Amino acid sequence: MNLSLEKSKIHKSVTLSITGSKSESNRLLLLQALWDNISIDNLSNSDDSVLMQNALRNQTDVINIHHAGTAMRFLTAYFSLKVNSCVTLTGSQRMQERPIGVLVDALITLGADIKYLKEEGYPPIQIKGKLLETDEVSLSANVSSQYISALLLIGAKFNNGLMLHLLGDITSVPYIEMTLALLNQIGVETQFENQTITVEPLIELPKPLTLVVESDWSSASYFYSIVALSEIGTVIKLNSYKKNSLQGDAVLAEIYQAFGVETSYESNTISIEKIADSPNGTSIDLDLSNAPDIAQTIAVTCLGLKLRCKLRGLHTLKIKETDRLLALKTEIEKFGTSVSITDKTLEIETINPLYSGVKVATYNDHRMAMAFAPLALKKSFTIMDAEVVSKSFPDFWKDLKRIGFSFSE
Repeated sequence: MNLSLEKSKIHKSVTLSITGSKSESNRLLLLQALWDNISIDNLSNSDDSVLMQNALRNQTDVINIHHAGTAMRFLTAYFSLKVNSCVTLTGSQRMQERPIGVLVDALITLGADIKYLKEEGYPPIQIKGKLLETDEVSLSANVSSQYISALLLIGAKFNNGLMLHLLGDITSVPYIEMTLALLNQIGVETQFENQTITVEPLIELPKPLTLVVESDWSSASYFYSIVALSEIGTVIKLNSYKKNSLQGDAVLAEIYQAFGVETSYESNTISIEKIADSPNGTSIDLDLSNAPDIAQTIAVTCLGLKLRCKLRGLHTLKIKETDRLLALKTEIEKFGTSVSITDKTLEIETINPLYSGVKVATYNDHRMAMAFAPLALKKSFTIMDAEVVSKSFPDFWKDLKRIGFSFSE
């Protein structure tokens, strides 16, 4: 499905409800599979979380998780200690190009039985579940925090817990801290000191527990961009959020102040309001190593406001659903603005009029579609394969129509 977005103007004030965080949901689904007396409220309705639920209920020998990278990493750890199971984990062609060797090597060190079925270091993999006796392992921390979280989530099921030594610079620390906070909520004791994380054992959960998933800050990012590209006085309210979030992307509230956007909190609602225009000559320079998933949103916001920007700390974007750095450069330049990238930075260097009638490719990447959508407040253009948003935000286009966007297939 390709969507033709007309130049739009949104309603001055609107309230939306966003479903639970995909990141929190997938972590809690794995913990629920390990401790069956956990209940979850406000679960994400994303494709990735549905795939995660289905995989954990799976009764077959082969599980295809399609594009769901989080599910691939978390399930690799989960099935490694599921005694007497034998499962093949596979995914889309792109998933089979995304490395998993760092995690597999760590699990094998812990005693897991995993083998590659095609290329060394990449899915598909066959996992024979067994008791994991070793309780200490080291792994590179600068590739993906999901490898670290996958090990932490299963660590409390080891008889002696788990000691994890992190090598090199640690990427996306807030996602690791989210994992540890969720473990703490179910009663697992953890310690994160310098380059070592310790997870104490918790073989049985003492009593039933219900955990509530906070709404998704990554999904909120697109509405921050929409407000930033709108008139002064525009307000969007989003449920259900909290000020002291576990999600690293909550840094949006601070970052978007540079675009004249203010965030206020009331009960479980955030109000996002445009209070000022960015001054002429504003240049944005951000290190997003702790929140790389919002880089696409911020880059397109800068494009729409015709601001120069340099975004750093983006080395993980090359191994996502697509090479997001190259995809951003390619699609932004279609609007007439030049972009330079390295393996970990993106820079918008020139400020030119935005072209209309562009066709934005999405590369099977939900965030490409959603990050570019706010530009319809400035120009009309087309988003190709727009249904890809269902990976994390199935109601995205419906919510955009509710707030005033105009588009057609």
